[in-house]
Amino acid sequence: MHSDAIDACFRRFQAANPNPTTELHYGNTFQLLIAVMLSAQTTDARVNIVTPELFAKAPDPATMLALGEEGIRQLIRSIGLFNSKARHIAATCARLVHDFGGNVPTRREDLESLPGVGRKTANVVLNTALRLPTMAVDTHIFRVANRTGMGRGRNVREVEEALLQSIPPQWLLDAHHWLILHGRYVCTARKPACSSCLIQDLCDAHQEKTLPLT
Repeated sequence: MHSDAIDACFRRFQAANPNPTTELHYGNTFQLLIAVMLSAQTTDARVNIVTPELFAKAPDPATMLALGEEGIRQLIRSIGLFNSKARHIAATCARLVHDFGGNVPTRREDLESLPGVGRKTANVVLNTALRLPTMAVDTHIFRVANRTGMGRGRNVREVEEALLQSIPPQWLLDAHHWLILHGRYVCTARKPACSSCLIQDLCDAHQEKTLPLT
């Protein structure tokens, strides 16, 4: 996809959804971090079912740490991989309390040093909470980027770097949210809704009459 087409895509995304944001519910940066950790291999809708009670009992790292791994586990049992997630959340809260004064760090290196926090989670926090122009590539964005031709790559890091290079700077703050919503609701894996797609005429896959990457 040429640069002019990519710019046109994001102009259309903005017109349709001027203020995109995450579908995860949270009240502060710490809660966003925990919600993103919970969302691995789980839908945002499922995460939003369990976080109200979790955050009511533990709205910050100190109170979450006080719950302990078992207390966290009991509150997130309906989430996939709840055992490992409870272990990581407890360990992360211990780090936040003991090493970062109870605050979520603002440097990528520090975020990625937290148990259970990888590059994608760090990018979500940096972009959504701190409003930095990062690109958190999940399965939806990986598919959309390769399919449309916005940023092709063999793995998520290659796609992240390709998108950061190809997307005009004025769109980067919100690009993550537009792309993930597009992949979640329009450019889906098995039955993409091409007939209702805002950018169908600009998409490489449409022009090539093929839809790779299921």
